Amino acid sequence: MARPLRVQYPGAYYHVINGGNAGEKIFLRRRDKEKFLEYLEKATERFSIIIHIYCIMSNHYHLLIETPQPNLSSAIQWLNVSYAAYYNKKHQRSGHLFQGRFRAILIDADEYLKHLSRYIHLNPVRARIVTKPEEYPWSSYPAFSGKIKTPDWLETKWLLGCFGNKRKEAIKSYKDFVEEVEIETLENPNKNLIGGFILGSTDFVNWVKDIFLSQRKDEKEIPQLKKLKPRASLNAILQAICNELGCVEKQIRERGHKGNKARDIAIYLSRDYSGAPCKDLGEFFGGVSGAAITMRYNEVSKEIPRNKKLRGMVNNIKKQLLNF
Repeated sequence: MARPLRVQYPGAYYHVINGGNAGEKIFLRRRDKEKFLEYLEKATERFSIIIHIYCIMSNHYHLLIETPQPNLSSAIQWLNVSYAAYYNKKHQRSGHLFQGRFRAILIDADEYLKHLSRYIHLNPVRARIVTKPEEYPWSSYPAFSGKIKTPDWLETKWLLGCFGNKRKEAIKSYKDFVEEVEIETLENPNKNLIGGFILGSTDFVNWVKDIFLSQRKDEKEIPQLKKLKPRASLNAILQAICNELGCVEKQIRERGHKGNKARDIAIYLSRDYSGAPCKDLGEFFGGVSGAAITMRYNEVSKEIPRNKKLRGMVNNIKKQLLNF
């Protein structure tokens, strides 16, 4: 079974979604929803996560979460296991409650948090459960609209701050933003997902790819990873190296020159960014073996952290390749 690709780092924002196994309901009674919110509050204390938005429906839930620590998986797994144990005992059932692994979309908050919050808060309206979002008691919207007192564990200041400096004015502006949109024409922001789990600007997506995905080894259980890793042609890689180091392509591709940093960098970046097998790279770099490519790659990988000059050259070339 394929595993979802997770990227975790301090300060990350996520849209987390999980639903009942086979679409079954996971909240049958009012007390179930209250209990889930109790566990959600405990999760903020236990894992220091920050809840910006929530909406609990009968067979699924939505959360917009910020993680000051890189611990999303631990926090959501604890939440799901805790609630499932309560639910199974309460309703005298056994087996899986949730439909496997939860979905976590990594968000560029500055670009998408506002629009995602609106889409999530209007979920009960789209489902025709209520006519106005503030009528639905199992979402964070009543707190954002000023209808109820904001729970201590719910963060509203960040989002409302995008709509005004004064709370009263910000609440009104946010209510207008949510309630005056045409439900029939409202698009799901997640339609713009990259690789099935990143929602953000081009710069944000490139940053995630370079910092968190470029160095990860391909894993059969995570097919997304191979598709999302940054790619560049071998010619583009060599050209960027020539621009940065003032060398020529022939110098890079020919074997037999000791201390050839340009060649070392080319092999290192080609393996990470071209997507070509080591055997093909060996042929490209003067007819060496695939094992020789791997050996050189590993040596450069170890040298980069301790060689400031080399690290600077590699980073500059990466910026050219990824158009940062």
